[in-house]
Amino acid sequence: MTDFVDATAFNFEQGQRARKLFAAVVLAALDDAISDDKKYGNGPDQIARWARSRDGREVLSCAGIDPNERVVSGLMEFVSRGVRTSVALSREESERRQAAELAELAEAAQAA
Repeated sequence: MTDFVDATAFNFEQGQRARKLFAAVVLAALDDAISDDKKYGNGPDQIARWARSRDGREVLSCAGIDPNERVVSGLMEFVSRGVRTSVALSREESERRQAAELAELAEAAQAA
């Protein structure tokens, strides 16, 4: 019985590692699209084309992301912002974004 539990836990951990690997591929595709957007101006179109392709849908599914149109539009919006994934996922960027939102709310409250 304990062998079955150990094997199940091992398989689950292997699956989680594979999911993280595919998530890293998605992040790399986003970074590539952002660099294309800066060079050629077609980044959102590139990520949309990739996400709608068979390979893109497969990678998104393996990463645990449902490859629907809402996800594609979200990826396009992320690329159009032009913030690299390493920066967007960092604590400093998240704190900066939160401070900017608080400043906007305070400004709106003063104006009202």
